[in-house]
Amino acid sequence: MPTAPHLLIIRDGWGMNPHPEHDAFNAVKLANTPVADRLMAEWPWTLVKSSGEDVGLTEGTMGNSEVGHQNIGAGRVVYQDAVRISIACRDGKLAKNDALVGAIKGAKDAGKATHLMGINSDAGVHGQLIHLEALVRLCKQLGQQKVFIHLFGDGRDTGPFLGKGYAAQVEAFCAEIGVGRVVSVVGRYWAMDRDNRWERVKRAYDLLTGRGETPPVFASATAAIQDFYDHPDGGETLKGDEFTSPRVVGDDWNDTRITDGDAVIFYNYRGDRPREICSAFLLPIFHGADELKPSPDSGEHGFDRGEKLDLRFVLLTPYSERLAQLAPVAFPKQGRPSDILGEHVSKSGLSQFRCAETEKFPHVTFFFNNGADEPFEGEHREIIQSPKVATYDLQPEMSARAVADAVLARLNADDCESLLVVNFANGDMVGHTGSVEAAVKSCETVDALTGELVDACLARGGSCIVTADHGNAEQMFSPENNGPHTAHTLYDVPLIVVAEKYRHAKLRGDQDAGGYLDPEVRAKRGRLADIAPTSLQLMGLDKPEAMTGHTLIVG
Repeated sequence: MPTAPHLLIIRDGWGMNPHPEHDAFNAVKLANTPVADRLMAEWPWTLVKSSGEDVGLTEGTMGNSEVGHQNIGAGRVVYQDAVRISIACRDGKLAKNDALVGAIKGAKDAGKATHLMGINSDAGVHGQLIHLEALVRLCKQLGQQKVFIHLFGDGRDTGPFLGKGYAAQVEAFCAEIGVGRVVSVVGRYWAMDRDNRWERVKRAYDLLTGRGETPPVFASATAAIQDFYDHPDGGETLKGDEFTSPRVVGDDWNDTRITDGDAVIFYNYRGDRPREICSAFLLPIFHGADELKPSPDSGEHGFDRGEKLDLRFVLLTPYSERLAQLAPVAFPKQGRPSDILGEHVSKSGLSQFRCAETEKFPHVTFFFNNGADEPFEGEHREIIQSPKVATYDLQPEMSARAVADAVLARLNADDCESLLVVNFANGDMVGHTGSVEAAVKSCETVDALTGELVDACLARGGSCIVTADHGNAEQMFSPENNGPHTAHTLYDVPLIVVAEKYRHAKLRGDQDAGGYLDPEVRAKRGRLADIAPTSLQLMGLDKPEAMTGHTLIVG
């Protein structure tokens, strides 16, 4: 059995931009990265695909951390909820969905409203407006006229100022079919927090339920969003769709807020960011609940939400095992794939270690294990707290030093695990801020720490794969929109194999950044699903039959 460790380093958001005209705002290229330069000069490397159909998304959809880690961990393409839901919308299958129909009809028959809430974006990372539109059509089909929409501004997976256009699209659609209206807008910074910052979530919850002081009121969603563009009340660092402060649309907030007996459908399909606000609606005990993690700012577990509302609440997908116990799920999770990387390593009698800071810890655990909350036998985990800053351009190093130290401690331990998986969040989280300078610093931080980990692993006779889950920091400006590019990219990501046995190996694919633009060249590249089979080869383990990915080592 293998004793030398295998280290998988995921440099989140570190892609390869094929456009040389983007060099001036390509943080990966602008950064001083002597470690990456050395590794790519001395060891075999290639480019792998991390977006669209190659990761189970619709064609032309950018990859993301959830999807990326699922595909890496599964060793096969994992077809995503977005594709399943889009097919159901297209084929009229929503009308046969018991969870959706039951909630909408139940509210209608009781004279209550149906609320649809979720991301105001068509980036395809967290949700899609075509799914919102399909739900509005379903409400009309079922005779429900009281349909209120709550839009959560994006600005991270899209340009920071595209929300007004998306809102206009929603308002025009509702006007066209005669059902539905937007009644509130708020940024994802508040409504879709995932870092236990309950003070942020409270602002969104109060808006949705009509608690506290009345927020600013506007005649339309587009007017509300434009006002925030013109007057960002969070200051210069908190501007754009992501940070939109709570706003009411229409002068009847008391009638359009969420109240007892209403139906509420959260139309996001990605699971990590709806969890906190859904917990506020669904947990029997919320404020002070032991099952909630404390806020890194206040130490509070949750917040005072008042009495729990009695709602017909529906989750579009099972955002967590706990939430799926408390509310119907419109699209239950498909059976988890068997013999994924973590499971296969465990079945082989080997131990493994997963480490990341708060922002990416679910990705190296829950998503890497394809939706399993519980670790496999022999799987050890360590979470590092992300910095307490409003936005990560204020601290582009994030907690990478502490993450690296935790992994180094295991690499230097007598009982070091056989497989170590680490995520450096910086390239992605800082890339989302739109600050080129900060993104450059984030890449330099990750580069230096990657070198420390690789050297420590090699010193133990181990092997490494250095790669990414998707791109981001390699494009920090959008020439099309003449503003910051804060979203992920569609570009391919580098993958480096560091192992003495394979120092002169040939890898499938190519090293030409521009090859992304040539369909024939790109078709020959591997994809994220091929990483697990490659790791298993480096570990000296056979690939299970259920893994349909293929090793990238071809000679």
